[in-house]
Amino acid sequence: MRRIGVLGGSFNPIHLGHLLLADDLREALALDEVRFVPARHPPHKPDRDLAAAEHRYAMTKLAIRGNPHFTVSRVELDRPGPSYTVDTLERFRREAEPTATFFLLLGSETFLDLLSWKEPQHVAALARLAVVPRTGSGFDADTIQAQKLLQELGQERWIRVPPALPRPEPSRGIFLVSATSLPVAASELRRRARKGRSLCYRIPEAVADYIVAHQLYQAEG
Repeated sequence: MRRIGVLGGSFNPIHLGHLLLADDLREALALDEVRFVPARHPPHKPDRDLAAAEHRYAMTKLAIRGNPHFTVSRVELDRPGPSYTVDTLERFRREAEPTATFFLLLGSETFLDLLSWKEPQHVAALARLAVVPRTGSGFDADTIQAQKLLQELGQERWIRVPPALPRPEPSRGIFLVSATSLPVAASELRRRARKGRSLCYRIPEAVADYIVAHQLYQAEG
């Protein structure tokens, strides 16, 4: 039974925070694959300062090159209209073997906004949700807001990792995963690129070279 993590985002640009988080989640949830899904038209983000979808896809491919557990999908790039997660997960489910389990990997701020998504309850039915508290976010899974969201999504409880994954895994519940969350902001990386400042130690070298070669993020956003 394959366990596939789905990590969506604009990846504008992809950086070491994304990669480290994906690797931590792969280990914590015993994933066979982490599938990066760049969005063509992120429904909750303005297009301002958004690099062309093909550039963001190319940078993601460069960033994960050489990691046998990481893949990148074009599913949202090749689909017209807003990049809704529920449509992506439905496509993945149709194409996967029946025994595959999908895990939607989310930061805590994104999780708290989940009810504004298209068909959030169906999203939670198509994939197990795995939530990572962002560094400095102050996210508390025991607050009334978080508990109410848990219930509205049709889940029963938090499954905290660590400790180790429970065996057998409960069929309902949202994983709350303690994972490394680097304080790297894509908006700051875009500003640095615009000003010609160093991107070292923040994004993979190949991605930095790509940004320079294609003169990305030069216009004021």
